[in-house]
Amino acid sequence: MKRKTQQTVMGYTFMLPIFLFYSIFLVIPLGFSLVLSFSEWGGFDLSLIRFVGWRNYEDLFSPWSDFLDPILWNTFYYAFGTVFFSFVAALTVAYLVTKLRFQAFWRTMYFLPTVTTVVAIGNVWSYLYHPHGGMINGLLNALGIPTIRFLANPNTALPAIVVVGAWAGIGAAVLILTAGIKAIPETYYEAAMIEGASEWRLFFNITLPLLKPSILFVLITGLIGGLQSFTLIMVMTGDGGPGNSTNVAALEMYNQAFRFGNWGLASAMAYTLFIVVFVITVVQLFLFRRGGVESY
Repeated sequence: MKRKTQQTVMGYTFMLPIFLFYSIFLVIPLGFSLVLSFSEWGGFDLSLIRFVGWRNYEDLFSPWSDFLDPILWNTFYYAFGTVFFSFVAALTVAYLVTKLRFQAFWRTMYFLPTVTTVVAIGNVWSYLYHPHGGMINGLLNALGIPTIRFLANPNTALPAIVVVGAWAGIGAAVLILTAGIKAIPETYYEAAMIEGASEWRLFFNITLPLLKPSILFVLITGLIGGLQSFTLIMVMTGDGGPGNSTNVAALEMYNQAFRFGNWGLASAMAYTLFIVVFVITVVQLFLFRRGGVESY
């Protein structure tokens, strides 16, 4: 018993730094932000915290608030847009890569944008979109199409950023989907080909159904990342402009907290976004489980 007690104490001693780190940088901030979401606070002086109940949440969903429209709408638009386009492109690339030689080379090439910093990606694409000297407008002008001010037009700014976000997310999805495809036993394909199945039937009847766990992971992580996106939009637009057309929830949280000092309202936004992400994740899990993910 003495030896067992010593081992238990030793184990908890080694775990103590992790517990402290976890508590200081996650548990305590989460609890404090929850308190702030029901309070009014200008920041830095804890004695100035004033409890206001549900007022911050009421302000978020009031008719004069921009949170639902356009901020939350922009957030959904960006998240679902980037996930859809990056998933379709990644699935296509992953399937083709498994049919090519030098697969490691192609996977590395597609993965490179993932290891590039978001700030660098945003700056490079901002230059590509630039109306004067940008490569994209240069190609359009060569085709006789007039210059498009992608990031200065409220109608094109958010779709242009969605393209960048989707491009940046392809690499990681390609690796995951490629690994999922390669994990499917070749005997399934051989048996189907003996029966005369075409390439399309192999893909839709074997590859896609057995790839559901990988697809689920890509979609859930992609949507969570998209709903929390901040850096790319901050780099490419600065403040969510033009005219609030690219403002998303995470960027608005930053502006309310660090620019306007409305820490309570920003915390309420954070917890509202958490609930949205949680609900979407649960719905995805439910839909995929009904489709038979467990059977794989």
